[in-house]
Amino acid sequence: MQIDKLRGKELDQLFRAILSLQDVEECYEFFDDLCTINEIQSLAQRLEVARMLQHGHTYHKIETETGASTATISRVKRCLNFGNDSYQMTLERVREQEKQEKQQ
Repeated sequence: MQIDKLRGKELDQLFRAILSLQDVEECYEFFDDLCTINEIQSLAQRLEVARMLQHGHTYHKIETETGASTATISRVKRCLNFGNDSYQMTLERVREQEKQEKQQ
């Protein structure tokens, strides 16, 4: 994992802080304080690119709908194909949560 180079006390603290958030509103507040608007948009864009790639959308459609560069799309695709499967895991969990919310 590339992130292993950064592994340590500070990154552990960041991840624990994120894991301590209890709902979407707390996420909005925390990330508003933590990141710039552009950083937040980039993170959200990458996740949407991953979702669209999983659904078989073309680079052109993804580029048009998300504004992501082909370099970003390629990087996300590389992670989908050769990464830690975290995009798949989190997107599947989000789909399950949305399904459960609709049933309630």
